[in-house]
Amino acid sequence: MGLPAVFVRLAGCNLRCDFCDTRYAWEGGTPFTQEELMEAIRNVRREFSADWICLTGGEPFFQPLAAFTAGLKAAGLKIQIETNGTLFQQAQWDWLTLSPKPPDYFIRPEWTRGADEAKLVIDRTLDLDHLRRIRNALPEQTPVLLQPQSQMKWSAEKGWALMRESVEAGMKNIRLTVQLHKILRLK
Repeated sequence: MGLPAVFVRLAGCNLRCDFCDTRYAWEGGTPFTQEELMEAIRNVRREFSADWICLTGGEPFFQPLAAFTAGLKAAGLKIQIETNGTLFQQAQWDWLTLSPKPPDYFIRPEWTRGADEAKLVIDRTLDLDHLRRIRNALPEQTPVLLQPQSQMKWSAEKGWALMRESVEAGMKNIRLTVQLHKILRLK
């Protein structure tokens, strides 16, 4: 958070979360060749200096990523991928964000050791038991981030309450976070 990044939102998703703020990415999208996408990234990077490319969705692993991420790395770029954790394929990245979704917050076992962070959107179903299960599935050094749903006040208050409960329960490395780009109204 806080570093310039080019967001590449990939179409397709295997989940249909009721709180999703990018429903338009569930299906459809505009097909691009890898070279067209690389050129679009170069054009955006000309406007501001960004070494990071964030692959998000929908669900980025709904698309074949190995050749694309290899091309990004060959261009000297750093890659962050944000995945719901339900699909797996080989790809290259520098930072992996797991964002498991309700109701069961499932994460494929292949992801539990390679994630740099886990992010949980604070919806009405998230509770201490879900939080504990995610915390226990990941190494202790992997932070678990609680993110209020669309900056809603009730969700932020619930996140603060979950933070207090997690401390009382002895859980470590649980953090409260925000969608900084939304607060600053950046596109």
